[in-house]
Amino acid sequence: MVKFLLWCILLVMCWPLALLALVLYPLIWLLLLPFRLLGIAVEGVLGLVSAVITLPFRLVRAI
Repeated sequence: MVKFLLWCILLVMCWPLALLALVLYPLIWLLLLPFRLLGIAVEGVLGLVSAVITLPFRLVRAI
């Protein structure tokens, strides 16, 4: 909602820039999508490695 309100203000102030932003936003989103997916995958792998490394300590602490 905030992004929409900011876009409306930009539309009133400078409509060519607002229309350019409206056209470029989906293209930039598509370009950044692989990096987001890569970030999710790396976060999952690091979480798995962290869980495997800390598993013995958690098992000893539980006893």
